[in-house]
Amino acid sequence: MSVNTIALNSQMSHFDDHASVWLFGYGSIIFKADFPYLERRPAHITGWARRFWQGSHDHRGTAQAPGRVVTLVAEADAVCAGMAYLITPEVFAHLDHREKNGYLRVVTPIDFNDGQRAEGLIYIAADDNEAFAGPASEQEIARQIAGAVGPSGPNSEYLLKLAQALRELGADDPHVFAIERHLLPLLPPPTRMTHATSSSVHPN
Repeated sequence: MSVNTIALNSQMSHFDDHASVWLFGYGSIIFKADFPYLERRPAHITGWARRFWQGSHDHRGTAQAPGRVVTLVAEADAVCAGMAYLITPEVFAHLDHREKNGYLRVVTPIDFNDGQRAEGLIYIAADDNEAFAGPASEQEIARQIAGAVGPSGPNSEYLLKLAQALRELGADDPHVFAIERHLLPLLPPPTRMTHATSSSVHPN
């Protein structure tokens, strides 16, 4: 079931007096920045683990056959690699719409790869939102992803592009890469061949 969080996110006032804000992307925002930004830097956050536990009814699936996309779950000592974007507050309206299916803005420290740190923003779909799909084995998640398609394209494309983007960042994410291994045999041969060729350039 989908849920619209635009109104809730628009009530956040924490960054109202900021000329710019760091946004941390850990899913599709890493490889699909469809918004203006002032700067882009590899970064990571701690205490959060990336998981394919959020249902996608509006981008990578439908209400009848939802896909799965990533959210963050609290996990002590976990490190989640991603990409940080310096944006202006005007971009929030676009992001709130893009992330409207269960995601809420959360303030977090962001650590950059050069050792610097800044306060920033992430979008998290918590386990109490109506679109939360919940834990499942990587094999089960791969099967669901293989069969899901939404307005933004196949769910499999999302997973494969995220895995490739993480490789390019030099990040190791056992959860994402395990789903990828289970997913590839379920895809048509041309998709497998294209992905295998690109992955060989950036091995795990």
